[in-house]
Amino acid sequence: MALVVQKFGGTSVGNLERIYAIAKRIAIKHREGLDLVIVVSAMGDTTDELINMAYQIHPNPPSREIDMLLSTGEQVSIALLAIALDRLGIAAISMTGTQVGILTEATHGQARILKIQTERILKHLEQDQVVIVAGFQGTTQSSNGFPEITTLGRGGSDTSAVAIAAALNADACEIYTDVIGILTTDPRAVETAQLIKTISCDEMLELASLGAAVLHPRAVEIARNYGVLLSVRSSWTLSPGTSLVGGYAKHMNNEGLEIGKSVDSAKLIENQAIVRICHLPDIVGITATLFEGLASANVSIDLIAQVNNFNGTVTISFTLADQQLEKACSICRRILNSLKAKDATVIGEGEVSKLSISGVGITSRYGTLARLFEVLAKNNINLRAIATSEVKVSCLIQNKEASKALKAVLHAFELSNCQLYESSSLDDINGSKVKGVALDINQVQISILNVPNHSIVLATICRGLADAFIPIGSMVQLEYRIRSSSLYSRDIILTLYQDDRIKARGILTELLSPWPGVRLEEGSTISRVSAVGVGIRNTPGVAAKMFRSLSIAGINIQMIATSEIRTSCMVDESDGLDALQAVHSCFELGQIT
Repeated sequence: MALVVQKFGGTSVGNLERIYAIAKRIAIKHREGLDLVIVVSAMGDTTDELINMAYQIHPNPPSREIDMLLSTGEQVSIALLAIALDRLGIAAISMTGTQVGILTEATHGQARILKIQTERILKHLEQDQVVIVAGFQGTTQSSNGFPEITTLGRGGSDTSAVAIAAALNADACEIYTDVIGILTTDPRAVETAQLIKTISCDEMLELASLGAAVLHPRAVEIARNYGVLLSVRSSWTLSPGTSLVGGYAKHMNNEGLEIGKSVDSAKLIENQAIVRICHLPDIVGITATLFEGLASANVSIDLIAQVNNFNGTVTISFTLADQQLEKACSICRRILNSLKAKDATVIGEGEVSKLSISGVGITSRYGTLARLFEVLAKNNINLRAIATSEVKVSCLIQNKEASKALKAVLHAFELSNCQLYESSSLDDINGSKVKGVALDINQVQISILNVPNHSIVLATICRGLADAFIPIGSMVQLEYRIRSSSLYSRDIILTLYQDDRIKARGILTELLSPWPGVRLEEGSTISRVSAVGVGIRNTPGVAAKMFRSLSIAGINIQMIATSEIRTSCMVDESDGLDALQAVHSCFELGQIT
């Protein structure tokens, strides 16, 4: 018989009537012959209510006791669901994370799963029982050797379900929620948001990291790593919902189910080029005009970075294949002449290579960026440009340093080859080059100006922020020629969450003190609107279309950061919602398919 893991969230089990309705649904599937493992969350807002009670008693409650408290919510749900199934004549047993054997690292509140001991689950399945598991929780050994309850953090029940499916080698994992599946954007912000029938794990990781709350990145990460057939469905309809594809099966290593390598591959692409446009006037729509001209000439752009300088000008860099460099520079100069941008300069440089590392959750795993830049700095390799995303970090370096850089990175991340996992067959799923758009609010731009020409500065910045558990939203490095000089100035631009601004300012000020010429500038609060889709990488003009939609809406782009499957534009905080709606509309994502 097929083995299926199903997860029901807090809304799905929010009251007794809903629990009984879910029990009827489970009973039907069990009678059809499925082996079922059911993972459930706490009822409704139970977790929030428990947290509020704890903080009413103590402003800083012990993390161990918080885990002890929060784990009770799921125990209520699993027991009630088992009772409901018994009433329907279905044999069921409820078990906590400890009883199931979900072993985690010794961290309270954000524990990662090391191993799941499946023997007890399999024994009950052999007895034709439905196994009901408390999501969000596991167990670890304390320093004195006794077991302790741990919780997995936000999205923990999703993580529990997909991890159990991976450990059991289940035929499918189904996440049931109060929406019909993964939508093209947040339906509360855009009424025309539509169901995405199929999406790749990499695309979902990007959307989840940008705030799409339907699935937690850790759950997607496990599905991608172990080839779990994952779908997101409505608890109240029979719609097939959204299927995630593009994962690949691998054996679980000794490091732990969730503690595997943050980097699983590297890739080097030689014969690349970079174009820099400096002193561009800060005019709404000028970026769209440039990239529309390049797209109409069939110039395929790879990475794009733009920042608005504090002197009222814009600096843009983009990369492309070396053989298209001369053509691209000629087009840019022609466009700038037509716009009468007399002070703007176009500089092209070939003979560079793009070195990329790939892996799920790269930027969300503190220290990965720092480790990359540290190993490059140790080998005296300078970086000409940088682009980051949730699944990939790309660096542009000189051709002559490429081989040494690749070798150093492979050694540092213990990689045996440089085969990058890609899924080009997914590019045309549902005929859409852009699969979804997301809005991430409360961002702030931090500019680190006049950076010395050495990777150690980047490494120092990333290590300091990682050690303080401050996540980096986007990172770009730009360089431009100083007027009347052959010298280049390098700037590093970061986006961080607004809540981390003050803490980051103190850390960066101290870290940068050895380089007295470096300046730290903080921008205003911004919003980040992003378009995500694996088709972006093979389709000229996608970025230009996004830029034009924002200019038509009268929205000025303050910063651009792209990866192979994501284009992000930072805009003024007040323009965030309008930007999201404009981008969603320009890619016709609101049309029913």
